[in-house]
Amino acid sequence: MNLIKRLGLTAVGALIAATTVSAAWAESAADRAVKEAQKYKGQTITIVWEAGLQSLDPLNFSGPLWEKLTGMKVKVVEVQTAEMFTKIMQEYRAGTGAYDALNVMPSWMPDLANAGALEPLDAYVDKYGYKDEFQKIAPIYRDNWAKANGKIYGLPDDGDVFIMYFRKDIFEDPKIKDAFKAKTGHDLSVPKTWKEFGETGSALTEILKPQNVYGAAFFRQPPYTMFMFQERFRNEGGKFFDAETMKATINSDIGVKVLTDMRNENKFMPPGVEQWGFVENLAAFMAGQTAMTISWPPYGRWAAGYGTDDKALNWVPKSTVGGKVGYALPPGGHPELAAGFDLSIASTSKNKDAAYLFIQWLNSEDISLQRVKLPTTLRDPFRDSHYTDAGYLALWPDAKDYLKTLKDASLAGIFDLSVLQTDKYEEVLRQAIGKLWAGEDPKAILDAAAGEWDGITKKIGVDKQKAVYADWASKSGAYPK
Repeated sequence: MNLIKRLGLTAVGALIAATTVSAAWAESAADRAVKEAQKYKGQTITIVWEAGLQSLDPLNFSGPLWEKLTGMKVKVVEVQTAEMFTKIMQEYRAGTGAYDALNVMPSWMPDLANAGALEPLDAYVDKYGYKDEFQKIAPIYRDNWAKANGKIYGLPDDGDVFIMYFRKDIFEDPKIKDAFKAKTGHDLSVPKTWKEFGETGSALTEILKPQNVYGAAFFRQPPYTMFMFQERFRNEGGKFFDAETMKATINSDIGVKVLTDMRNENKFMPPGVEQWGFVENLAAFMAGQTAMTISWPPYGRWAAGYGTDDKALNWVPKSTVGGKVGYALPPGGHPELAAGFDLSIASTSKNKDAAYLFIQWLNSEDISLQRVKLPTTLRDPFRDSHYTDAGYLALWPDAKDYLKTLKDASLAGIFDLSVLQTDKYEEVLRQAIGKLWAGEDPKAILDAAAGEWDGITKKIGVDKQKAVYADWASKSGAYPK
């Protein structure tokens, strides 16, 4: 009381206010979301999630924990990836409000935002004090995935990116290095260009043939290879469209070279590689049958044996290469941020604040770190703090190198083409890849594909698509800088 008398009532009021502000400032975004969400105790929010391993996150971890903390229930609607966009659009047009929160691929953002299916999130980010933690998402994801038309429509929530995996024991073996030098005239090293990749993969296949090991292999089924084409085409200097006319330019000399080289590389890969998907390629690498491959981040964790004893991962082949795997950026140095997910709010939701608080909590530094370390749910690091977390760095002996490579990718990555009706353009590319493996001429394939792209653009409206493409192309991850 003597202190109050000495300070005076005005000074005391200022002291109390300062203490309150300081306490609020120290409160994390996760804590803030929980406290605000307790007002909605007893309510249920519905979130759309990719079916399969991904959904184990809200079903087994985050959903139950959120209910324990807030009293709110989370209903998870599992949808196959290929059907998610259609389901979201159908529900929006029906206007029933069946969905509250959504998982949205960034390449769908222009379509969904322009249609009005997504709720702008800027006001919620400000209202619930998320701006600081939002800014700590790795810039490549934050600056390229979160916005459409200058507004935030999604919280980037999955650091999908292609990484090269290579056998350190092969690249460091003195006998193999000597044989490689004798065959090629230069030292064996992890390839940094596609020209080097072709030479290295071919030579290693010849050298390792007695051991039944191939220089490299990739998943080659069209849905996967479509992403690899997007990456490689731009790394080699290609542009998808003429920015002035919106005429497709995928049939440039660069595009033809990329398709030709891709088919030639299959010659030093395992027989039948053209039919390989995610699992076939993983199995070959885990069995030690290939010296190099490119895939998403889970390959790196599983090859080290992390989490593969979980029953949900009993389909993952036993790794024979634990401790032998190195990590690098793919040739060209600008890896594809292939697919990925944002957390968004359905514009028709009747529980927007409650749904937003859930996705803020999911996306926060505190909770997202726990989620990306779950071995079964396929959420990959996407925050600056994820790459330096002491707990993650200690998960396996080479985790520090793995996380450094993911961080390097977050500084240099390029993201999927994201325009109106993106999937129609991508479907043309998928069909083009199928024709390539069937033996058709690369130039003829791409000329036909470019014609189909021009038809799609014309149907959408050249000026309308031109504006969306210009917005996409202006972002830091559209084309290599």
